[in-house]
Amino acid sequence: MSDEKALFGTGPAQLSVTLSTGYTVRMHTDGCLAQALRYLYGDQASWFRAEVIVNNLRPEAQARLGEDPRYRAALARRAACPDKDTRCVRASGLEELRAALEPDRLTEVRRAHRKEIATYDRLRDRAVHRAADVLAARPTPHQKGHDPS
Repeated sequence: MSDEKALFGTGPAQLSVTLSTGYTVRMHTDGCLAQALRYLYGDQASWFRAEVIVNNLRPEAQARLGEDPRYRAALARRAACPDKDTRCVRASGLEELRAALEPDRLTEVRRAHRKEIATYDRLRDRAVHRAADVLAARPTPHQKGHDPS
């Protein structure tokens, strides 16, 4: 078995999450990485789902910007600008509108994914404690009788 297959797994990915943006993220449940995730997080499938969703909150919020007619109009103005015409790009108002609208969209997305965020936080905290336990159980070079100098 190749190092890559040993690390990431083989065959078709067993876990998948399709995001509201349309992208699908997949992961194997075999391989060393999956084994480590199960050990640290306890539930690889729950961790995978929560992590993928939490790591994609901003892209989901940005996708929601397209629902706003003002944003679509600014996007059309920006698209009509000739290449390298920075005055036209600024005049489109797209960046200012994005900056004004995105925080509210991100708040909406976070509210919609409260459960996944809570799962992410809970499992991440579990993993931190598990990792600390593993590290605490390992002898340091000093404990092994090595001279650290």
